[in-house]
Amino acid sequence: MPSICFYFQVHQPYRIKKYSVFDIGQDHKYFDDENLNEKCNRAVIKKVAQKCYIPTTKVLLDLVHRHPEFKISFSFSGTVLEQLEEYSPEALELFQRLVRTGNVEILDETYYHSLSFFYSDEEFVRQVKMHREKVKKLFNYKPKVFRNTELSYNNELGVLVEKLGYDGIITEGWERYMGDRSPNFVYRPKGANKIKLLLKNYKLSDDVAFRFSNKGWAEYPLYASKFTQWINSINGSGQTINLFMDYETFGEHQWEDSGIFNFLRALPTEVLKHPDNNFKTPSEVIASYDCVDDMDIHNVLTWADTERDLSAWTGNSMQKSSLKKIYELEEDVINSEDISIQEDWRKLQTSDHFYYMCTKWFSDGDVHKYFSPYDSPYEAFISFINVLNDFRFRLDVVKSNL
Repeated sequence: MPSICFYFQVHQPYRIKKYSVFDIGQDHKYFDDENLNEKCNRAVIKKVAQKCYIPTTKVLLDLVHRHPEFKISFSFSGTVLEQLEEYSPEALELFQRLVRTGNVEILDETYYHSLSFFYSDEEFVRQVKMHREKVKKLFNYKPKVFRNTELSYNNELGVLVEKLGYDGIITEGWERYMGDRSPNFVYRPKGANKIKLLLKNYKLSDDVAFRFSNKGWAEYPLYASKFTQWINSINGSGQTINLFMDYETFGEHQWEDSGIFNFLRALPTEVLKHPDNNFKTPSEVIASYDCVDDMDIHNVLTWADTERDLSAWTGNSMQKSSLKKIYELEEDVINSEDISIQEDWRKLQTSDHFYYMCTKWFSDGDVHKYFSPYDSPYEAFISFINVLNDFRFRLDVVKSNL
């Protein structure tokens, strides 16, 4: 039977407040931390912690104690870790307790959940090192596997991550690149030598993450016993079933009254009823199974939207212009040696800001609107550009004093 590999993304950005042209040169605090509205950073973290982080982590702690075979993995953006430290230390302490059980693997990523790899190798490496240091500080842990923002990936990233010393990297498993191959095997990135590539089984993952509470879904309601039957049916045709999803699936995207916590509580018992089933972390999967083939992903692949590319962040002129402008400042920002300038610049790189500018419609558009604190993509763009203009003003002042 294949191994079950759970991975959860935990991320929250520093959201930019509604920043008008009249604030330029007057207000250098860009991030909505202090206004106690329901969409400010403090309120969002507290809400998500109460609905998801705290109750789900308590469930996982109980499952690990009841089932020592149960394994899971996480990646935490640096921005969510900072906000947990400030606004929800209870949630952070629960994550730390869970990691100390030894049944949890932490993956590395860019500290600011950025798209830096596609704009600056140097900034990408700096953020990866920052993330590694933060994970070491908070969890006394050194990651061996990497995940890029929103599982974004191409061959060049796999090669670079191998050079950085990682054993593995994860991304989406999509038919466009797999052809007739299965995501339930271990692969090697095209052009790499040793690093291994794990692919998300998006059909099974999305059954939980997106379809679980959909009463119009043919498989509704989804019980752990039924889901386990689907897992067991892969017997003999795979090494690993990679179930990758947002941690907010539990309690935030799928509310408690949907039965999602009961599903999670019951799943390990159902899976382990079959003596050949097991749970493994990404590193354990990598150590246990050989690569069956190279995987050639020459264009950018992500786990977002139906296109599974970067169009959720770069699909219109507002997004492209904003990304271009922020990375054009790199040399001056780094040379400034000003800590507050550098920190704000990196917070402005967080991919969510550009996601909020997305103008896609229909089902994808609904997702983009759900996550956005703005009334429209254009409002998100205007706030970002106004902030950027003020940031340039500050940067010019610092440069003039060098």
